[in-house]
Amino acid sequence: MAKTSGSKKKAEIALVGDVDDWEAEAIKQMLELPPGSEVVYYIDSAGGSVYGAVAVFTLMRQRRLRGTAVVLGECSSAALLLFAACEHRQVTRYSTLMFHRMRWQSEKRIIAEEAHLWARHFDELEKELDELQARLFGVAYEQVRTWTNGSFYVTGAQIAEAGLAELLAV
Repeated sequence: MAKTSGSKKKAEIALVGDVDDWEAEAIKQMLELPPGSEVVYYIDSAGGSVYGAVAVFTLMRQRRLRGTAVVLGECSSAALLLFAACEHRQVTRYSTLMFHRMRWQSEKRIIAEEAHLWARHFDELEKELDELQARLFGVAYEQVRTWTNGSFYVTGAQIAEAGLAELLAV
């Protein structure tokens, strides 16, 4: 169950580990909350399944959950979609965020025709999600695109300097 604290009763959800590790639990916790709730997402994730991140993002938007993202350590790859979707973002100077274009990984054995269709789908999805993420960040749209296209590791201080998050003292 999502925990609440303080007089404002914000729910708290931990997004720790690969997206595959926290997707199901995060969705369950978000479904327990009334629509329109305020949620603090504590993030320490190197990313993982973009589909899992899209599922959590979609539920966040569908239920109109107002999010605050707090990067505890790392927020990279697919986890950046949730960070970007939050109204308020907080990082420390020690936070690390890795921006890159989507990567395809599959251990499934498929025939060449399926692989061709998947590659086309993947190309379209990658472009749409990169655009969505840059738009969600808004204020530093071109900077986010540059970081993504260049596969940059970005510090919390750099994220704060770009106006994308508040820098927390620790």
